[in-house]
Amino acid sequence: MLEAPKEVDTLSEVLTEGQLYGRFRFNAFSFDWDEEVEGKTGDHQVVGIGGSVHYKSAYLNGIGFTSALYTSQNPWHMSEENLKYYKVGKGVLNRHDVATKNKYGMTNLAVAYLELKDKKNSVKVGRQIVESYLTKSNDIKMIPNTFEGITWASNAISNHKLWTGYLVKQKLRDHNDFHHLFAYDDGAGEYDKWRENDDTAMHRGITLSKLNEKGIKDRLMFMEFSNAKNNDFNYLVSYTLIPELFSTFGTDLTYKYRTKNGYLLSPSIRYMHQFDHGAGVMGGANLKTNNVAYNNVNSVETDLYGIRFDVGKERWRIRSGVSKIADKADIISPWRSFPTNGYGYTLLQYNWYANTTSYVLQGDYDFKEQNLHAQMRFGIQDFDDDKSGVQADSNVLQLDLIKQFEDHKNLYTKLRMVRVLGDENTVALDGTKKLNPSYTDIRFEVNYLF
Repeated sequence: MLEAPKEVDTLSEVLTEGQLYGRFRFNAFSFDWDEEVEGKTGDHQVVGIGGSVHYKSAYLNGIGFTSALYTSQNPWHMSEENLKYYKVGKGVLNRHDVATKNKYGMTNLAVAYLELKDKKNSVKVGRQIVESYLTKSNDIKMIPNTFEGITWASNAISNHKLWTGYLVKQKLRDHNDFHHLFAYDDGAGEYDKWRENDDTAMHRGITLSKLNEKGIKDRLMFMEFSNAKNNDFNYLVSYTLIPELFSTFGTDLTYKYRTKNGYLLSPSIRYMHQFDHGAGVMGGANLKTNNVAYNNVNSVETDLYGIRFDVGKERWRIRSGVSKIADKADIISPWRSFPTNGYGYTLLQYNWYANTTSYVLQGDYDFKEQNLHAQMRFGIQDFDDDKSGVQADSNVLQLDLIKQFEDHKNLYTKLRMVRVLGDENTVALDGTKKLNPSYTDIRFEVNYLF
């Protein structure tokens, strides 16, 4: 078990009293479309093998450092001409390196930061995982999503946390190098689109050439304020700003009540408002720049509403949730945070397009004697049929199984299966027939911690 870093008296002890730890990791992905479309969709399978080695130093006068080296190798993959078809599996390799260098596998120093801290404050400078309202590590494949910048966390206000940060670069999970936070590469090269932020949720209209033309530096600033999780009533207030482009205000409110017979009842609400500071005129209301059936194509101002209710007792929990995006613009969130998560989200579903309503029913159960946790979700996604830049309606069934082992405490496995059935006959307002969104997604993961 990882212990809290020691405070030491000499510079040499900063290194000798530090902690070395890591993880071996295996990930296999199989993705099968019900209907393949030449040049657009294709079945694919891929494997990632690797892991990470971390070193956390001891601290001298409250100063220490942490670094982590990650690797993902690909003994099983598709041929190069099929690179564009990767969907779930693209997180274990770098498509640009494969296409331009014939180089499979990634190895990078994704985490490397200096920390200054005392009992109530922590300042981190460098490459780090940032789990904020709109930025997440999303560490479910081989290498987490990380950022370069400075963050400050403070518990100076009793029973509360204030957290703020200024981020200058990002490294998506399938990139070897740190890149622009909020710029889609529109270079002339065939594979240039994979160099900068090519996340599925990236706004394709916010391009590198447009930002350079206007002299805009894509930087991200955030501030969050929340109370301790052990309270019956929890609140989180967040503000994220991309200067000269857009900003997002978000708040989550959760109430927890335990009945005399041990049941937990917990309602939650989420509200987000997205402000436009220039991104709408630059890129349009739709993330894919297809603005058919949008009311104001030059604005990204919009809202998200979410509500859910949890009921549980000991081993089990049932959650029902719904999310609704206003019929204005799409929500912008290309940093691996899913705005509908916990409300209307199911695995791999990007359901924060304008005028989208999503419903989820989720059940969790702990088979304690077998060291097995099971989770099942059923989702209904109602997209706007008229909008040609938005997918067709679909229903989603997801099953997750996480297995731990009594005799091997540091070993665990995860099996995830998703079945999507979508409308294959949706025609948008401009007469475009939408792609059939139906597919089967199977993932298997093995982790060993050391």
